[in-house]
Amino acid sequence: MANTKQSVAPVDEMMPAGKLFVYGLQHVLAMYAGAVAVPLIIAAAAGLSKSQTAFLINADLFTCGLATLLQTLGIWKIGIKIPVIQGVTFAAVTPMIMIAKTGGMPTIYGAIIVAGLCTFLLAPYFSKLIRFFPPIVTGSVITVIGISLLPVGIAWAAGGVGNKNYGSLTYLAVAGIVLLSILLINRLFKGFVAHISVLIGLAIGLIIAMPLGLVNFAGVSSAAMFGIDYPFAFGLPKFDIGAIIAMIIVMLVVMVESTGDFLAIGQMVEKPIGEKELTAGLRADGLATALGGIFNAFPYTAFAQNVGLVGLTGVKSRFVVATSGLILVVLGFFPKLATIIASLPNPVLGGAGIAMFGIVAASGIKTLSKVDFEKNANNIFIVAISIGMGVIPVVDPNFFKLFPNWSQTILHSGITLGSITAIILNAFFNGSKGAGDLDDLKDNAGMNG
Repeated sequence: MANTKQSVAPVDEMMPAGKLFVYGLQHVLAMYAGAVAVPLIIAAAAGLSKSQTAFLINADLFTCGLATLLQTLGIWKIGIKIPVIQGVTFAAVTPMIMIAKTGGMPTIYGAIIVAGLCTFLLAPYFSKLIRFFPPIVTGSVITVIGISLLPVGIAWAAGGVGNKNYGSLTYLAVAGIVLLSILLINRLFKGFVAHISVLIGLAIGLIIAMPLGLVNFAGVSSAAMFGIDYPFAFGLPKFDIGAIIAMIIVMLVVMVESTGDFLAIGQMVEKPIGEKELTAGLRADGLATALGGIFNAFPYTAFAQNVGLVGLTGVKSRFVVATSGLILVVLGFFPKLATIIASLPNPVLGGAGIAMFGIVAASGIKTLSKVDFEKNANNIFIVAISIGMGVIPVVDPNFFKLFPNWSQTILHSGITLGSITAIILNAFFNGSKGAGDLDDLKDNAGMNG
């Protein structure tokens, strides 16, 4: 028996059902707030009703589960087979907001499907080219992602754009309490409790907001207890070239993000990650993203907070995270729960959003801290100009208003502009020499949103 156990790698260890469920639920709780944040943002941008928002959340949870099962269990040469939980990437949020405002949900899904298929096909080639995406590029991009998302959290904290009482002290107080709760939890607790600090903060904010009359549970009682996600619920996909290009660029960034997380987890679970494994993992990202476009969801990538959870708990089995995937699929079948989540008032979301989106920017800064600015003074220009270009749409949405219509989706995305700028400037100043290799990314986990 001892020899049999020793012959099984930690990453392939099968645990009793009870342990699988508890550890799997822990992963779900660690990523749940981040998983539902994106559907809430997109639903608001697209002007969806509460019932449609609930459906979008359920569709996202369901597809998160499918993506996680695909990545952890694997099919053919798809799936990296390590404990990596999949969630919607924050890198796609800003482009999807712009697409939602101009083309609606069908145009978002058309772009997602094409970008997912392109990712699947590019995976084996991208695995060879990753040396051209060193921390100087990825750090700049992730910083821009956080900066681009912060205005969303700030607007939520003030009551939401269009609210006649925007900036009310009541709204700001509720948001402040949520933010303070998250900080106190992280200060006073460690491990599991700290990892679900955002979820606890949302719960505290909800409890405080209810007696203040800020919570509207209309539709919860009438929401179905059970529901099924089905393809193209918002209509058949539309294919817009500008939206597709913007989403493909996002997926290039996602491939870099996922690679860093794959390498980090591989080290934690003592499984070597080579070109073959990277290709399988990136293919799973692409296929999951294409499925997201079909099942009313979004682009998917490895969730960084769960990378840290693997290291914290020391639980290395991929079947634990596969169990998380099953839990997410099950959660996707309960619209009533999603309707309750959709009832969270904007100020409550704002307090958590400032923390979450700020952490994304801080993760980018952390990655940039590994960059050598002394020996290569040109690196400062790469970071400075990339971030400068990336914040243009945030600071002044009308900056590119006279450019052709087909380019608006790309130019109004700070993430897209920042990414293109960082890649081009790094190639200009550094070329392939010193651009970094796979080893550079081993310390570059936690890049995604």
